[in-house]
Amino acid sequence: MFTGIVQGTAEVVAIIEKENFRTHRIRLPETALAGLEPGASVAHNGCCLTVTCINGDLVDFDLMQETLRATNLGELMAGDHVNYERAARFGDEIGGHAMSGHILCTAVVVDVSRTPNNHKVRFKLPADWRKYLFTKGYIGIDGISLTIGEVDGNEFDVNLIPETLERTNIGSRNPGDRINIEIDPQTQAIVDTVERILPGMITQ
Repeated sequence: MFTGIVQGTAEVVAIIEKENFRTHRIRLPETALAGLEPGASVAHNGCCLTVTCINGDLVDFDLMQETLRATNLGELMAGDHVNYERAARFGDEIGGHAMSGHILCTAVVVDVSRTPNNHKVRFKLPADWRKYLFTKGYIGIDGISLTIGEVDGNEFDVNLIPETLERTNIGSRNPGDRINIEIDPQTQAIVDTVERILPGMITQ
């Protein structure tokens, strides 16, 4: 489990390509290495990946074809930076919201508004997922726990504080960029349950 409180960004230093398979080598800061072992889970842009090898501050993660297809990790190149978060432990403070690290879809950045005291980013979701968008609801964007602002159909925006811009890679996002989305699981469960029960209630 993750909390959506991104601990920082990490550089992709190498990408090892194989057939329908890829290994990403990430340089993690010393503060993120304590107690890290092969088999541990680390979220990259919100996607849960498993540590396969550790060599100093260089950490390897394997990505299957489905992960490369369904997330923006398949678009990464050496030199890019990803948001990282180590898995939450029992007893940790959950400052964001509970997240699984399972990316449901990707969204496209459609507008970025930068002013001296505000940074707003607008996204467009695939139409099938718009039913989970609610003003003031939670959403995971590249692993960042954020609160949804205005909603218009399958488009929504988020307002970003300086701490989020400094700690994550979202400040570098521009129109056309594809970002990973994880819907708040409680929202998804409620919407899906109501959809399943309501038709039966209407026909009774």
